[in-house]
Amino acid sequence: MPSESIEPTVGAGAPADGTPAPAGGSPSAVHHEDALEPVELIRMSGTVLRMGKAMLSTGHGSYRVKAAMAQVAKSIGIDRHEAHVTLTEITATSHRGPIFRTEVAEVRTIGVNADRLQALSDLANGMRPDTSVDEVNRELDRIEAKAPLYAPVINAASAGVACGAFAFLNNGGWVEVVGATLGAGLGQYSRRWLLHRKVNQFGATVVAAALACLAYLGFVLALDAVVVGAASRHEAGFISSVLFLVPGFPLVTGALDLARADFSAGVARLTYALTILTSAALSVWAVTLATGLEADLIPRPDLDWWVMAGLRVVASFLGVLGFALMFNSPVRMAVWAASIGMIANVLRLSLADGGLAIQAATMAATVVVSLLVAVVGPRTGIPRTALSVPAVVIMVPGVAAYRAVASFNNGQLDVALAAGSQAAFVVICIAMGLAAGRILTDRSWGFER
Repeated sequence: MPSESIEPTVGAGAPADGTPAPAGGSPSAVHHEDALEPVELIRMSGTVLRMGKAMLSTGHGSYRVKAAMAQVAKSIGIDRHEAHVTLTEITATSHRGPIFRTEVAEVRTIGVNADRLQALSDLANGMRPDTSVDEVNRELDRIEAKAPLYAPVINAASAGVACGAFAFLNNGGWVEVVGATLGAGLGQYSRRWLLHRKVNQFGATVVAAALACLAYLGFVLALDAVVVGAASRHEAGFISSVLFLVPGFPLVTGALDLARADFSAGVARLTYALTILTSAALSVWAVTLATGLEADLIPRPDLDWWVMAGLRVVASFLGVLGFALMFNSPVRMAVWAASIGMIANVLRLSLADGGLAIQAATMAATVVVSLLVAVVGPRTGIPRTALSVPAVVIMVPGVAAYRAVASFNNGQLDVALAAGSQAAFVVICIAMGLAAGRILTDRSWGFER
């Protein structure tokens, strides 16, 4: 329950000389309590908390949720505001004069909506002094009433395009690309359908991963009926069909929370991301166990350097674009994110081809993402998170993570340890690169206030 505190010298219902009121209270005591009830502070505190809940439910990191709440609090007349924000909970205290009010809220909806994310960021950044509570609430009503930008079919197609691009970047040919596109499209459509009906998100993840794998297998088997032997040559590409389930936003924002020494939020986000990955990986393993699919590495196609470079540019752009649209980004935002991600990912792959360890290449690429976002974000008015997360999701080693779980369950401990270690170190390098770039370009990150 919300609580408020009043300085002891102005005790609720107590006589002015400070002597205690009679036990059980009296009509006059009740009258004094009503007179002292901070009605306006209650309205202000509720509005600030509502802003925080809206920000948290769209995918913002905890550090940005706190900043937005503080911006709103200052504008509507609260003297001081403090908040503790985790993945699903907010505890906020609003101070006004000698009184304060503490409220606790829980946000059960964990998702990403880049369109609302930008609208809420614009609202927080555009707050002016002496803004009324009613004005803020009207804007929040308008933002919360916004429908998704894209129909379910378009959303699913975006996931398919992203995973099709992933399939090529993971050395797949046209069979893997088409199969991953079909599988991811069906998987994302089913996941969205389930989540909109309030199905447990971990259960929805398991179902979506299984359907994506089975759709890929169905495509390859149909192809095998036409071209004998196709199934055995292309079955390994099924891993790319489930990469739309990689929880990019909580992975990235959790790592950035840790960089800000906000351990409760960072650990919670990374734990949630790991649980989603594990749910998907176990579903993939179950399908491989039932169908005999193998998650072996695919050899790199034998293409000329300039052909491979050009295809990587196209695949990187389409991969990031697909993920951005899947996150409900407006087209303009998605194109900017895709352009940044394309540059960084091609750089990463080129460095790796040149002999640099993939971990070091990934860290260098994510630093480039942070630097480009620092330039593009302020000039376009797009929040940094909405640009940086889609740009680096394509670098998350989803294939290695899924192979690690599948190999572990198959008893191939050496393969599991190798793939799992690679995945872990690449994720750490993504976090370090983004944090390093942010520290270099943002004084609030480089220096403690």
